[in-house]
Amino acid sequence: MVEDGEAKGGAGKRQLVQQTTERLRELIYAREPEELIGSLPDLAKLLGVGIVTMQQAARLLEHEGALEVRRGPGGGYYGKRPDAAALERSLAAYMRTRPHGWEEALDMTSLLFNELCAAAAREGDAAFHPELRAIAERVDLCARDVDTGAWEEAFQDLLFRMVERPLFELLTRVTLRFATSRPTGTPSIYHEGASIAGWKAGRHRIIDAILARDEALARFEADRSNRQVVLGWIERQRGAAD
Repeated sequence: MVEDGEAKGGAGKRQLVQQTTERLRELIYAREPEELIGSLPDLAKLLGVGIVTMQQAARLLEHEGALEVRRGPGGGYYGKRPDAAALERSLAAYMRTRPHGWEEALDMTSLLFNELCAAAAREGDAAFHPELRAIAERVDLCARDVDTGAWEEAFQDLLFRMVERPLFELLTRVTLRFATSRPTGTPSIYHEGASIAGWKAGRHRIIDAILARDEALARFEADRSNRQVVLGWIERQRGAAD
């Protein structure tokens, strides 16, 4: 067994913990959720590390939502699967540590939104069309940026029920929630009357294309009514910061 003291220096110790974490993660995902992976001493022996290293790796995976440590009779290390809420919190926290994280996420999600709208037109369940028509009627009731944000969240939630895109859904939810929690005074994409009017018209065109099952038109309308607006906004923010 490689004891903790054999990893010389802080960098060596961190590398050992990282390697142990990766190996423990592989053990977890090779088994069913909630299955016993092993006890602390047994896993330390299996992975060839000391108890302290094993505990540090386990704590990292606990925070990740991939491991649960149970104590007492029947205790040990049990594998889990991170839920969407935990992943959202982790991604949101990561974005907040990067000055341009939100802008990058907006860029990515606006591009993927084009394909989401196209997919909704191509393969979306027609049973959701009445909900699409109803949400289109709500567009005209939006008068402020906070209204547009709530509407966007509801609209994209509906699209994700029509078309399963789990990874994109995760990134989109974090981006939208990050947008609604940004500091007061941060310039918004749709903050003037003319911009909101354009946003309303664009969302109507996107929904009409989806309802018509016109994939190419849905992609085109999403690009010109959403992505190009977002890219223009990002460029203006970067210009103002220079």
